[in-house]
Amino acid sequence: MNSVGLSHLSTAVRCLLWLCRTCKCFRALCCKGPPPPRPEYDLVCIGLSGSGKTSLLSQLCSESPENIVSTTGFSIKAVPFQNAILNVKELGGADNIRKYWSRYYQGSQGVIFVLDSASSEDDLETARNELHSALQHPQLCTLPFLILANHQDKPAARSVQEIKKYFELEPLARGKRWILKPCSLDDMEAVKDSFSLLINLLEERDFEPSRM
Repeated sequence: MNSVGLSHLSTAVRCLLWLCRTCKCFRALCCKGPPPPRPEYDLVCIGLSGSGKTSLLSQLCSESPENIVSTTGFSIKAVPFQNAILNVKELGGADNIRKYWSRYYQGSQGVIFVLDSASSEDDLETARNELHSALQHPQLCTLPFLILANHQDKPAARSVQEIKKYFELEPLARGKRWILKPCSLDDMEAVKDSFSLLINLLEERDFEPSRM
């Protein structure tokens, strides 16, 4: 083959290689399917009035603090995370509403319990009783719990160790899946990390074998 023929062949090979690379790039950019949908989990969020449930959830949803109104009945928020969407049903914590909490437990896949770690002794005792009741409720007792000791930025806040001991979590929740974390609105990154741990528990539950 003469030099002219070799030159034409070399040009054809280069064009073919360029075309293959272009097609691969095109497929990568234009033929790539949509990302898989994020799993969604239905959660119930409970706690006494003033514990900070609404403020925490609103901040997670990037809502303006000026528009936050304490929940008197119940509200539902879709809280987005990178690997999941949490559909959180928040129940009001007033005395006349707590007796109806159990009516809204059905269908829940996890529980968020928010307590005011700087509250009075009476309110802390009430919160303890409500948490004990939730941990033992037939519709919640097998679900993962995220327990948030809120208002850690206040001087009177109890530590996580104090809360764990006072609430008797070790003996009461033995064998259950629960997370106890301190939190405050001043450190929302820590709050997000706590929710990520809850999502991990929810994902683990998805892969558990069905019980007959």
